[in-house]
Amino acid sequence: MRGHDPGTAAWTNRYLSGLVGKGSMEQVQGRLPPGQRYVRDFIVYAALGIPRVDLNSYRLSVTGLVERPLSFTYEELLRMPMKKYVRDAHCVTKWSVKDVEWEGVQIRYLAELAGVKPEARWVMFRCLDGYSAPVPVEDALDEYSIVALRINGRPIPLENGFPARPFIPHLYLWKSAKWLNEIEFIEEYEDGFWERPENGGYHERGNVWQEERFKDAGGFHSRRRPIRPKGF
Repeated sequence: MRGHDPGTAAWTNRYLSGLVGKGSMEQVQGRLPPGQRYVRDFIVYAALGIPRVDLNSYRLSVTGLVERPLSFTYEELLRMPMKKYVRDAHCVTKWSVKDVEWEGVQIRYLAELAGVKPEARWVMFRCLDGYSAPVPVEDALDEYSIVALRINGRPIPLENGFPARPFIPHLYLWKSAKWLNEIEFIEEYEDGFWERPENGGYHERGNVWQEERFKDAGGFHSRRRPIRPKGF
């Protein structure tokens, strides 16, 4: 993979340490990554449309290179140990939302339950609408990487990804795949929706501090229409 450092999480901590002296994600809260600007609220996109969600049949599956494939209902997820924190959210199209409270289940907790095999190097997030987004396994298993179930103390609004979406604070929001229904551990990199050349050729990882927006100079932002434009 071009431009990918296998020590992503460690590199991020070292980079932030140079900024604030100690390397904690909490200590850079409020600092904008390069090229970003604050807006008041999330600008909602849905490249493949907003899916219908039936909680009676909804399941979040953990699959791929695991010892124990797992499947959880929404209620089972809500009963799991939760991690809650406040972090900014950063879209690759250069807007950011300040001080969002996120709450959910650590992805590393689900990985431990499933028994992820050592050959797993990537995680593919798959969603109810057919969307997908890959991230390196070390980013997915970072301490602050969660399957978010609540935003600002409430269930995630449907247009923002209810019932669940991953959130990884140091990656752009296109990796925070809305309407998540599968976490697949894989060995080899695969393009997700926005990583495909015809959709813009977005970066394999998408680190906000390194401004990893595109794989190369040929990348582009596909034209998209906000469903609910806010913040301007």
